[in-house]
Amino acid sequence: MQSSITWREFLRQTLTLALPIAFQQLMLALSSCADTLMLTNVGQNELSAVSLATQFQFIFSLCLAALTLGMSILVAQYWGAGNTNAVERVLAFIMLYAGGLSLVFFALTLLIPETLMSIMTNDITLIAIGSQYLRVSSVSYLFIGLSQMYLCLMKNVGAAVTGMTISTVGVVVHVALNAVLIYGWFGLPALGIFGAAISTVFSRAIELVWSVLAVSRNGRPRLRVSMMLHPDVALQKDFWKYSLPVLGNELVWGCGFTMYTVIMGHLGTDAVAANSIANIVKDLLVCLSLGLGNAGGILVGNLLGRNAFEQAKIMGNRLCVLVAIVGIGTGLLIIAVRPLALQWAGLTPQATHYLSVMLFICAYYAACGCMTNLTIAGIFPAGGDSRFGLVCDTIVMWLIVVPIGLLAAFVWKLPVLAVYALLNTDECLKMIPALLHYRKYRWVNNVTRQTDSAAVSNA
Repeated sequence: MQSSITWREFLRQTLTLALPIAFQQLMLALSSCADTLMLTNVGQNELSAVSLATQFQFIFSLCLAALTLGMSILVAQYWGAGNTNAVERVLAFIMLYAGGLSLVFFALTLLIPETLMSIMTNDITLIAIGSQYLRVSSVSYLFIGLSQMYLCLMKNVGAAVTGMTISTVGVVVHVALNAVLIYGWFGLPALGIFGAAISTVFSRAIELVWSVLAVSRNGRPRLRVSMMLHPDVALQKDFWKYSLPVLGNELVWGCGFTMYTVIMGHLGTDAVAANSIANIVKDLLVCLSLGLGNAGGILVGNLLGRNAFEQAKIMGNRLCVLVAIVGIGTGLLIIAVRPLALQWAGLTPQATHYLSVMLFICAYYAACGCMTNLTIAGIFPAGGDSRFGLVCDTIVMWLIVVPIGLLAAFVWKLPVLAVYALLNTDECLKMIPALLHYRKYRWVNNVTRQTDSAAVSNA
């Protein structure tokens, strides 16, 4: 990218990369919210309980995200060098980690679902319904952990289209089975939440089987038992060097976000149901901004890797402008679909009132989140400045928002909507220091210093 590049060319480059990523984000969002989405016509309690239960899959996905990032860095490096043996050694110990993590979540959701649900809410009805869902869907954790590693491998060895196809078909199967089993189509009994849990297990199993078959094709790295029995120590050290900071940041942010749901889960079924629908609307409509954030990190990272520091600044500045426009557009879109969401949700009058106000709050939350996603999750890590995100999330979420939310809900006894508004201030609070930090261009200077040091060493 040169300083004279036109905005038209800039948009072409950016959207060419961002739109496929946004589509993948949409598929992930649809997959994660399909059960909650399709239980709206079954009952408000079922919707609320499953929404709370799926928070454990959210935490699981955060751990998997750290594994896939570290895996991507190593696999891309060795695959690009033509070292298939090293890629297979990485795959071997990654599968051990993913398998162990999957077993832990499988055991917890199968054996103590009531205990897990009691963390999320104190409502006896929601605990009972959510526990049933967790116990039936527990097997899906065994499939998800392994399939996500295979999909990550395909993305990095030139089979990204195959991986995207598998993910898309998995979502389609999930939604179709949900409709058949939840509502009892084609003469089958209406299973409600049990149907949602069963469809989750079947769709995830299909993803795993297809992934195994796709990877087993000639010329692609394979999972070898001998390498799993003797995992490579040196490669594991490299892996954790890349993955630990990301895992820390993911857990700090993800557990903080889950605490928001826990707090809302103790404010009554109406609050839980409204919060569930608000999150679905928000998650489905922010996919483009998430795609732009991810694409921005890649584009800036490529320029920094070529030592094109001024061009990286120009790219970053234009991305900030574009994301600001998309963020405002996303907020307005949430407001625009608000009447449809209120009509479609079918909640009680009290929950509908909560949802009506919550969607306005989601609008400004999503607008601010677009900018923080670009900077904290995209541009800064691309320039080797990932520590800022960890520090910022720790301070804002765990020292400010979560404590205030707990006080507002359980000590000050503020109204539900006031608590919700306070819990949705983190992105707005992070946006200000993120933009100030961006303007310091440390994400460029870090790379410049590393380049200078390398030059001195080579000299």
